[in-house]
Amino acid sequence: MFIPTIPTTKNETLAALLDNAINNKTKPLGSLGVLESLAKQIGLIQNTRALAITQPAILVFAADHGVVAEGISAYPQDVTWQMVENFLARGAAINVFATQTNCELCVIDAGVNHHFGPRDGLIDRKLAPGTRNFAQEPAMSRATCEAALAAGMALVAELDGNVVGFGEMGIGNTTAAAALMHKLTGIPVEQCVGAGTGLSAEGVLRKQHVVEAAVAKHAVAVEPLDVLATFGGLEIAMMTGAMLKAAELRKILLIDGFIVTSALLVAARMQPDILDYCVFAHCSDESGHQQMLAALGAKPLLNLGLRLGEGTGCALALPLLHASVNFLNQMATFESAHVSEKSE
Repeated sequence: MFIPTIPTTKNETLAALLDNAINNKTKPLGSLGVLESLAKQIGLIQNTRALAITQPAILVFAADHGVVAEGISAYPQDVTWQMVENFLARGAAINVFATQTNCELCVIDAGVNHHFGPRDGLIDRKLAPGTRNFAQEPAMSRATCEAALAAGMALVAELDGNVVGFGEMGIGNTTAAAALMHKLTGIPVEQCVGAGTGLSAEGVLRKQHVVEAAVAKHAVAVEPLDVLATFGGLEIAMMTGAMLKAAELRKILLIDGFIVTSALLVAARMQPDILDYCVFAHCSDESGHQQMLAALGAKPLLNLGLRLGEGTGCALALPLLHASVNFLNQMATFESAHVSEKSE
């Protein structure tokens, strides 16, 4: 399986130029906080001082999970395809937020257990009608997992813009994400499993037991690709491939919540330099996301108590990317404004 090589963003000369440009704006040093570090990160990703945000897109990958047969979700599996229909009808939260931020929204059927037929606005990359039940057997074969990675890479290769946000929809996918988190970080299962779509305390405990039994059953899965094939979803695997390709192409990766971060976790275990391309939109209210972010050394931009998925956090964080680029490109310097810089 070909895994893209991620170019490093490390460039001491450019970093110094960006620091100087940021610090010479008409403001006290550091007074724009996170926007300053974000501007520098974007400059290093784009390998230039002339920052730009062009044609941002959010990719929402949808797929079903066989593990729902274990009673790990508060919603039936049919909700996956019903929500895809809602996306296509422009009735979901992500539709509202993407429109509000002038962001292209791409909805991808990675493996939904439903026949949509040809539909405007739906990108059909279905590899199977969902995964198998990983409580009983691996979620997918290694070949299917690799095909999902390749499909994600191909999707991103077709995008014109330089910002890619990632979202998802799939009943049961917090269970898959929790299993991936445990296997790839070693964090205890009980700290990885949360309420997902709204499980009761009893439901969360059942979900925990399902994941514990599954990871014990598939203990031989250790390498990132094997872990992904054993416990992941088709939407998670396709996202992983898309992320790897986006970083190879030096695009900015906007990372949404718990499930999207689990896909990144797999990608980062394959290519650690991918993390330099990631802007973490928010910290989800889903139990375990904060610890997953910590395991990646990530600092999210927002903390709004979100746990919807769909890429909603990406859309809400996108204006901050614009703000960081615009202040660096448009704000006056002390010299150009003929303002005396205050010395401490």
